[in-house]
This record gives sequence, structure tokens and C-alpha cells, in this order.
Amino acid sequence: MHQKSNTFLETEPVGRLMRRYAVPCIISLLVAALYNIVDQIFIANASDLGSYGNAANTVVFPLTVVALAIAVMIGDGCCAFVSLSLGANCREDAHRSIGSAIVLCVSLSLILTALYLLLSEPILTVFGGRVNEETFFHSKEYFFWITLGVPFYMFGQAMNPIIRSDGSPKYAMAATLAGAAVNTVLDPLFIFVFHWGMMGAAVATVLGQILTALLSVHYLCHMKAVRLEKSSFDLHLPLARRYLPLGICSFLSQISLVAAMAAIQNMTLKYGARDPVFGQAQYAQIPMAVLGIVMKFFQIVISIAVGMAAGCIPIVGYNVGAGRPERAHSLFARLLAAEAAVGAVALVIVELFPRPLIGIFGAAGESAYYTEFAVRCFRVYLCMMVMATVNKATFIYLQSLGKALLSTALSMVREVVFGVGFALLLPRFFGLDGVLYSMPVSDVLTFLLSLIVIRYTHRILSPTGLPRGRKTDIIIE
Repeated sequence: MHQKSNTFLETEPVGRLMRRYAVPCIISLLVAALYNIVDQIFIANASDLGSYGNAANTVVFPLTVVALAIAVMIGDGCCAFVSLSLGANCREDAHRSIGSAIVLCVSLSLILTALYLLLSEPILTVFGGRVNEETFFHSKEYFFWITLGVPFYMFGQAMNPIIRSDGSPKYAMAATLAGAAVNTVLDPLFIFVFHWGMMGAAVATVLGQILTALLSVHYLCHMKAVRLEKSSFDLHLPLARRYLPLGICSFLSQISLVAAMAAIQNMTLKYGARDPVFGQAQYAQIPMAVLGIVMKFFQIVISIAVGMAAGCIPIVGYNVGAGRPERAHSLFARLLAAEAAVGAVALVIVELFPRPLIGIFGAAGESAYYTEFAVRCFRVYLCMMVMATVNKATFIYLQSLGKALLSTALSMVREVVFGVGFALLLPRFFGLDGVLYSMPVSDVLTFLLSLIVIRYTHRILSPTGLPRGRKTDIIIE
């Protein structure tokens, strides 16, 4: 029998492990989020693009999230499964699941790329691209080049959590950082020096994604706890059916965000056209552009929240697999406190400093209506950030325990039932402001459900909930 790998996950202090794994994961996710945000900042400050380019970026953003959703389903599911497998000393399952995940990711990325190229115009229309002709023109240009990078983007994002599960969170972070650095350097060069406009922003992004993918390939050839073999690279459908459910919550949290964005962007288009100001052609793109900026700030905050929780997946999975629930219990309490603190800091920023935030995205060159709507959007749309971060942590922590069904159900309720439902319902009563109210209302109702789940999780992980040393049947069956 092979010696168990990564045994330090069972012995090192929980707080130290949390910092060791969560910080690189947070940075990786922040950097991934910054790809699109950096594009939007430079686009917004280009005199020939401005709010039209900003609106176009907002239109395309959900379509990159679709690619991310598929990638994190594969990567996070495989990460949790590998961690549980190593904790239970099932090394054969570990290497076969990674090889299967690679094959699955590459195959699905190529299919998605083909669909995007064939159906670009109707897809962009669904996400509000036809707010006006100039926005639609920029959307098509940006989307075409971004689509060419989808296979590299998906591969890099899927391999990131798998690399963490092998005990190398710093390498996973470095691979993502390297790609983002390339994007940040090339964006101003391509946009302002070469005058490539939206194409320049997209090409810079794709080149960064290619570098991250190449660095991920390099690591897969030199893994530590797991050794990939030729036999690893089959689809292994029985294994896929075991690890993919562990990534379903990650998938649904992203894909349902796309559904919510589609609802929000279409309601913004519909009720913005009825607004006395934004119904005018020269201001029509402003609500779409502003909502995109606010969503980007929210993405930064939620990336920190998700990073803290996702970084704990290998630690929790390994300790549960090894029969050490008391360590997972301690980690859960620390995680919830940290998530609430992140939400509180974000709340203070959006309520007190909305004008400096919007100023980063080229507000100086826009009308007063742009800034006025942006301030209101920040303060209303994001007013329940504390609850949002705790909700997200709860969903992901359930994933790490192998509670895929419960995690998925909660995520679906938040993003689809509440997120889409209120985005469609509230504008009927409150017009464009109803779009803004949909976010805090959804977070409050979800938080009430999360409290029940937090209590349940606390109970099953408490010293009396599961005897120390008893291995669970969460996934290693």
C-alpha cells in the first residue's frame, strides 16, 4: 500500500493551513477576475470607446462566465475528489480522475468555442448587445477574439484547483498571476499605442490566458502527490460521475449568475428605454455600462469570499476523508468569521466611496447622469454584501464535505429562484430601480436559509456529531 500523501493537512494547525491555501486561491481568483476588469478600465478610459466600449464589455462578460462555469465544475469537482481520495489513500482514483478531467475540459472547451463562433450575433442579442448600434459593433469585435481564447481560458481555470489539490497552491497562484501580468502590460499597448480598440483588449487577454495554460501543462508533467500515467488520460466515466457532482455547485453558482445577468441586462435594456433620461439614444448605454462596473466590483469581493472557501476544500476534504471532523469544524467557524469581515469592509467601501470607484472607469469623460446612476447603483445593489459573502462560503463549504445535493439546491435557490425571479419581478413595480433592488432582496432571503444550513453543518462536525477517527462515506465509496 502506498504511503498517504499530504499528511501535513491532518497535522498542521488549522489557521496556518487556511492561510497557506486560502491566500493563493484568493489571489488566483482575483487575478482571474481582473482579466475582464483590467480590460474594462482601459476600454473606459479610451476616448474612442468610453461607455460604449464599457457596455460592450458588460454584454460579453456573462459569456466568459459560461466558459468559467464549465471549467470550475470540472476543476473544483476533481479537486475535492482528489483531496478526499488522497486522504483515504486511494491514489489510483486520484490520478485517473485528473486525467479524465483534462480530457473532458479540452473536449467541452472546443465545443463551446464552435458554438460561440457560429451563433455570435443571436447570443449577443440575448445579453442586451443591441442597446444601440455602436455598442453592438464593439460587442461583436470583442466577443470574436475572446472566443478564440476560450480553450486556453477553460484549461487554465480547470487546472488551477487541481494543482492546489496536489499541494501546490503557490504554483497555481503564480500561473494565474503570470497570465494577468501579460494582460495588464499588453492592454494599454494594444489599445492606446497600436490603436486596436476592443480587439486589442481581447487579444491581450487571450495571450495572458495562453501563458497560464502553458504553465499549467508544465506543472501537470511534474506533479508531487499524484503521478499521471498514460492510462490516466481516458474519460473514465464512472469516476467522472463521482467527481462532477462535487463541482456542480461551482457550475451552478456561475451559470446561474449568467442567467441572472441575462435577466438583469434585459430588464435594464427594457426599463432603461422607458426612463426619461436613459430612453434618449445618447444615454441608452449608460445603465448597461454602469451595472457592468458594479458587477465587476462585486466580482472582486466575491472572488475573495470564494477564494477563502475554495482554498479550504483540500484541507476539509482530506481531514474528512481521514476521519478528523473536529478539524473541519474548527475551520468552518474561522471561515465564516473571515467571510463576514470581508463583506463588512466591502460594504463600507461601496457606501462611503462610490464616486472614486466609478472614477476608475472613466467617469470624468461621461455625463452627470452616468455618475449619478453609478452612485445609486453601488449603494443599493451592493448593500447586503456581508450576507452575500457568508452565503457563498456556506455553499462552497458544503461542497468540500461532499454534500453536493444540498450545496447545489441552495445555490440554485439563490441564483435562479431569487436572482432571476426578483430581477424579472421587481422592475415591474419599481422600473429601473427594481433591477437594483433585486440583489439585496435575494441576499437577505438566502441568508435566512444559510443560517439553517450553518447550524446543521456545525452540528454534524461537532465533537459529538461524528466520532473522531471515523471515516465518512461522503464520496470514497
